[in-house]
Amino acid sequence: MTDKPLDVEALTERQRRFQEDLIDAYDEELELEVDDRIQDGAAGLTEDARLSRKLYFRELFRLQGELVKLQDWVLNTGYRLVVIFEGRDAAGKGGVIKRITQRLNPRVCRVAALPAPNSRERTQWYFQRYVSHLPAGGEMVLFDRSWYNRAGVERVMNFCTDSEYEEFFHSVPEFERMLVRSGIKIVKYWFSITDDEQEMRFQARVQDPLKQWKLSPMDLESRRRWEEYTHVKEVMLQRSNIPEAPWWVVQAVDKKRARLNCITHLLGQVPYREVEHATVILPERVHNPEYLRHPVPETMIVPEVF
Repeated sequence: MTDKPLDVEALTERQRRFQEDLIDAYDEELELEVDDRIQDGAAGLTEDARLSRKLYFRELFRLQGELVKLQDWVLNTGYRLVVIFEGRDAAGKGGVIKRITQRLNPRVCRVAALPAPNSRERTQWYFQRYVSHLPAGGEMVLFDRSWYNRAGVERVMNFCTDSEYEEFFHSVPEFERMLVRSGIKIVKYWFSITDDEQEMRFQARVQDPLKQWKLSPMDLESRRRWEEYTHVKEVMLQRSNIPEAPWWVVQAVDKKRARLNCITHLLGQVPYREVEHATVILPERVHNPEYLRHPVPETMIVPEVF
């Protein structure tokens, strides 16, 4: 089967459409960056800042290309990967998760962000509700907060007893060793920000109507209990840092650097390689002389406001 020849004008038009599609994909990244309130050419942005921004995007696109290779390798080999993201509120966990998953297949790489346990789950084995979210072969699961809630928010807010807290640290190393022995790779990240940086990010959320939904009463209370969170974080890193699943600390005051550094490190934790794919050939569409396309009723058309 051979492709139908295209004239120069048609080829130019096709190339233009390819270019538009590529730019549109890049615009998705720019739309995410609007959330950070930094736009190319914005007032007050220095030339060095503009160059730094271009470097950030260039590296981010390159790393996302590597993540696609990682995804293909995970799917091809049946690898199982768990990545845990922990840190204070507004530390930037969600931002890096967005950049990791944006170009990946959600059937291969999915995010687990569990709500507070319900009355039934509170009577279960503590790890039970997390187990159902663990990956099968050929899957990656990113935990946006994880079973380490017990070592953090539950401890600070007194949602667990002293005995439950101690039992967690007795059980979590064995739980993770069991997962590793079963063939699951666990990578654990703590996103670290300063007191001043968290306050600034919280104030930005207060001022921005698009971000106010991110501020829950629990977030506000966590701000008041900064020092308590510091203490339980230090205990957590000390008591649950095991060779089979060590903790890695991401310096996250600079969001963009944190994203690039975290993704680079994650890629280095998995022995992936590029998987060869068969050449994709688009088949010719079958044309049936009897085919008749019926018009869509005007009442079903979405109004073209733009």
